[in-house]
Amino acid sequence: MMHSDAGRRMLIRESWQRSLRERLSPDAAATSVDLAADGLRDLRNGHPLADVLPVVHNLLIRHAVDAGLIVAVSDERGRLLWVDGDHAVRRRAEAMRFVEGTDWSERTRGTNAPGTALATRQSVQIHQDEHFTRLAASWSCTAAPVRDPTTRALLGTIDITGFDHAVAPQTLPMVEAAVAAIEAELRLIALKQPEKHTRLQRTGPSADAKLVEMRVLGRDHGQVAVGNHTGELRPRHAEILALLAWHPQGLSAERLTILLHEHTVSVDHVRAEMVRLRKQLTRLAPGIIIESQPYRLRMPVALDAREVLDLLDRGAHRAALAKYHGAVLPSSVAPGIVDMRSEVSGQLRQALLSDASADLLLAYARTDEAHDDAQVWQACLDRLPSHSAKRAGVIARLTTISAEIGTPARF
Repeated sequence: MMHSDAGRRMLIRESWQRSLRERLSPDAAATSVDLAADGLRDLRNGHPLADVLPVVHNLLIRHAVDAGLIVAVSDERGRLLWVDGDHAVRRRAEAMRFVEGTDWSERTRGTNAPGTALATRQSVQIHQDEHFTRLAASWSCTAAPVRDPTTRALLGTIDITGFDHAVAPQTLPMVEAAVAAIEAELRLIALKQPEKHTRLQRTGPSADAKLVEMRVLGRDHGQVAVGNHTGELRPRHAEILALLAWHPQGLSAERLTILLHEHTVSVDHVRAEMVRLRKQLTRLAPGIIIESQPYRLRMPVALDAREVLDLLDRGAHRAALAKYHGAVLPSSVAPGIVDMRSEVSGQLRQALLSDASADLLLAYARTDEAHDDAQVWQACLDRLPSHSAKRAGVIARLTTISAEIGTPARF
């Protein structure tokens, strides 16, 4: 996904804000390797991306060696499973612990290409001091998420790290093309070798499992749906489940407490709510299982807010707007939900302002969210043909907004 300069700056700024909320330090020293050799081997052997390493090698690694770059493959939690490429560059990257077995999720290392690609579920390029940690400030990287082609659950990322060449204009489309080839290969594996497709079950539902959906857009009480059965969650439980679906890598009890409460409270409050939520899910949606340490969903839940962003990633703006039924849990004041709400509505607004047709942008302007947004209405006017009969209504709306905020209308 190509970003405009303004969109890319917003992505970096929001990532830094998330890093600061995690109370990370830019000056933190390099951490030790998170996975011992045995643990890394087991994780690799059981991971679905192990089956597509030849594709990664043919499309990226063999070219990376000549270009002075390294290629990293992470899992869905940001742990680097394989790192290959230029030998000298790999040795230099060891100083910042960019090595196999380390956790490069955004919640651990702050803004970085693999971690931020997982956090935002979109392709990213991070230039030098855009990294949150100063250890990575001399490096640049490009990464894109890889999804299970059947369930669309995150499987991990493909990353290219190095210096200026790592963020060259052609690097991002090259990585995205490699990811498309990887997902196509995974689809072929599922068709030709069904026994290998069982690896995907560790990150996604089995082929005969019913899809579990969660709806939080435009409603204060979250709704879970399994097949034809739907159930409503009380607001606090909806907040918890939405946050876990939004953070598939998991959340510690302490972090979940911070995301749920405006003021400092004991983690015991969250633990008690979690007990009640699990009991409610046993009745409403037995397929939703919440693991502990950290709290995370065993199987992915299709969150409507995330689906809007996925549609935007694919350029399906009309489908994204149709899916967007309003703000995420609009009455919630939980900090994590407020951030989620801002990210979804902000990305939708920015995408439509950047690329939508006049008619689609006008449909967005008529929603409650954009009803008083002068910039959106002005963009509608700018895109409508001079002879369009719709211009009169747009001018009338702009005149009303200008009168309400006390500024002269400009047409």
